[in-house]
Amino acid sequence: MTILSLFSGAGGLDLGLITSGNKVVWANDIDENAAATYRKNIGSHIICADIKEICIADLPVTDVVVGGFPCQGFSMANMLRSADDERNKLYKHYYQVIKQKQPKYFIAENVKGILSLDSGKVIKKIMAEFSEAGYNTTYKLCNMADFGIPQNRQRVIIIGQRKDIDGMMVFQFPKKTNGKDGMPKAWVSIREAIGHFPDPDNENNMLNHVYSSYKVEFRNFTGHRQTDPDKPSPTILARGNGKGGVCAIPHYNGKRRLTIRESAAIQTFPEDFEFVGKMNSCYRQIGNAVPVKFASLLGKELIRLEKLYI
Repeated sequence: MTILSLFSGAGGLDLGLITSGNKVVWANDIDENAAATYRKNIGSHIICADIKEICIADLPVTDVVVGGFPCQGFSMANMLRSADDERNKLYKHYYQVIKQKQPKYFIAENVKGILSLDSGKVIKKIMAEFSEAGYNTTYKLCNMADFGIPQNRQRVIIIGQRKDIDGMMVFQFPKKTNGKDGMPKAWVSIREAIGHFPDPDNENNMLNHVYSSYKVEFRNFTGHRQTDPDKPSPTILARGNGKGGVCAIPHYNGKRRLTIRESAAIQTFPEDFEFVGKMNSCYRQIGNAVPVKFASLLGKELIRLEKLYI
């Protein structure tokens, strides 16, 4: 299917959709480094601009609109979160694109905190507005570790399907990874995902294989907990506003932070995917991304629907 991508970031979602057979024809992000990373690795169809300044009428008509509208205002880690947060209002721009362009489907991604914001009133309002715009909508809280991603990362996936396509929701969420005879498959550990990388303190030819010198201190606080090598990684984090220092997970050796390359591998970016910008920007781009492997599963479902309703 053809796809229009908003809040594209470095392109984790788009890359997964493309590798599963879809075509992203237009993309947008306001962050210059993220757009440069996208352009270097995925394509020149990304526009670096404030979405509020883009004329919706000029956007191409596509089968699907996707995007993870900025989530920091929704995050449970933001103790001052509010329904009036300016960042929360950015979903309105995503909504207006869908309302005016009327794609067959849309996919939106956000953090778990969106479900509890204002005691659940925000997610209900969002779903009601998309319904009024002509869409059957559903959402699901997914832990990326359940789909073969080496990371405990809970994200809300919102799906919209134009009401004239079918009387019922035909989009199917990816199934959890199963082992033999339907038994649950063991999660992929962080050691399995990054254990093959060379020591970043030794000479190597890996792209972005450098790490923050920020001191490792183990405390019961996000980004400061000890990493278990035999379990999926803790959530790869981002400082979405671009301010403050690097926010990187400790390596399981307990001596340093994860490198940019290791963080990207945990987000299932390919090893030849090169991030552009200073260290804190690269970490942020990775932390804001949708894991490529999970995005590919969503993309495969779009291909199934394309063949079903051709």
